[in-house]
Amino acid sequence: MKKIANIFLIASLGGLFALRINKAIEKQFETKKSNSNFHNLFQPVSYNNRFNSNIDFTDAANASIHSVVHIKTVYQHKNTYYDDFFGSTNPFFDFFQNDPNFRYGNSQPIEAFGSGVIISEDGYIVTNNHVVQDGENIEITLNDKRIYKGTIIGTDPATDIALLKIDEKDLPFILYGNSDSLKVGEWVLAVGNPFNLTSTVTAGIVSAKGRDLNILNGKTSIESYIQTDAAVNMGNSGGALVNVQGQLVGINAAIASPTGTYDGYSFAIPVSIVKKVVNDIIEFGEVQRALLGVNSQEVDSKVAKENNLNTIQGVIVTSVIDGSAANEAGIKEGDIIIKIDRNSINSNSDLKEQISKYRPGDKINITYLRNGKENTVIVELKNIKGTTEVIKTDINNVANALGATFEKIDNEELQSYGISNGLKITKLNSEKLKSAGIKEGFIVTSIDKKPIYTTEDIQNILQNKRGGILIEGIYPNGMRAYYGFGL
Repeated sequence: MKKIANIFLIASLGGLFALRINKAIEKQFETKKSNSNFHNLFQPVSYNNRFNSNIDFTDAANASIHSVVHIKTVYQHKNTYYDDFFGSTNPFFDFFQNDPNFRYGNSQPIEAFGSGVIISEDGYIVTNNHVVQDGENIEITLNDKRIYKGTIIGTDPATDIALLKIDEKDLPFILYGNSDSLKVGEWVLAVGNPFNLTSTVTAGIVSAKGRDLNILNGKTSIESYIQTDAAVNMGNSGGALVNVQGQLVGINAAIASPTGTYDGYSFAIPVSIVKKVVNDIIEFGEVQRALLGVNSQEVDSKVAKENNLNTIQGVIVTSVIDGSAANEAGIKEGDIIIKIDRNSINSNSDLKEQISKYRPGDKINITYLRNGKENTVIVELKNIKGTTEVIKTDINNVANALGATFEKIDNEELQSYGISNGLKITKLNSEKLKSAGIKEGFIVTSIDKKPIYTTEDIQNILQNKRGGILIEGIYPNGMRAYYGFGL
């Protein structure tokens, strides 16, 4: 019995000792656990908590909705080149609502609907060029249901921007924001008239910036779209993209969709481009296009390796045009442009967007890398003629001569078409030319076998001209065409 008692006592003491050690270890573990944030990573979180912060879009909606208008445009027909561009096989769609029963060649008038944004109290309205292109009658309806006749002040096919005007005062207008300061992930609102439903507001975030969709079909086109996931549809075209302060940061222009209706992505023209185009049209009657004079390629890991670069950023200059602004500033082939003024450059669309904000004669700071060393140089931008002067075409004289509005083409675009000269028709004012089959976008290379370089050439050829006339040229898709008709 004595031995059994001793064994029991020893076992009990051992158990008590082990229990105390276990308690001590547990206490130490709990102390460490309480001092760690690790367990906080796995707390259950409701998805709705993302929206429980004080996000409120009512002020932004109220500040913008009254300045967005409904636009109805009446056509006799739309040109085939434009219709083909927005065909069902293209993944990037215009969302300008037109008659679903429309077919080219229909002689009945066509009504189409879009949106616009009032930018001044005296009636200036900005929209997409394709909303009013070819339009013969434009009707503007305000948010308070007042209706006005709209007049086209000017258009810029290269950016798909048009400026309209209505005869009224004291209108509710939107304030410009800063599209350069927009960040990916930032909230934005799309305001417009989808499916002819007026005064519609949707919310989303900035999905990406600097998107080049290559949908404007031209070497001189400027595409650097803001991509958002705010829901937009047909009828939103030309409407406002606003920030949470209710300021205009973009003009909605296209959607990516396999069906032609909203499928998650929409694209807006940055307000930095819009402001420049609008100001030029008001001041000069046409856009003053500044040129840097370089060809460039975006830097990725492959380009960096091929050029022995230590960093993957910016755009590398592949060639510099003789006598250009870049050439005179000392920029050379192989330089990597990383910044214009304070704005970073990481794509060709970034470069185009920043240059498009300036006029010929403006001076900008360009930061570039050469042999790994960062340099900054002041560049004075030039126009298409290689000077720093403002170019102003006498539209009235040209219209009287041929009934069309022309746009100059830079050397790079001329080379891409395999031609040495020509002027692009951006607007037809003459039924005679339309009846002859000429479409907007046609590049006139010669008239009566005489080459066309400037609008003055057209004036000189057609001065006191009577009888038949032969116009030769090429369309941007490469198709050559000849038109003959009598003046």
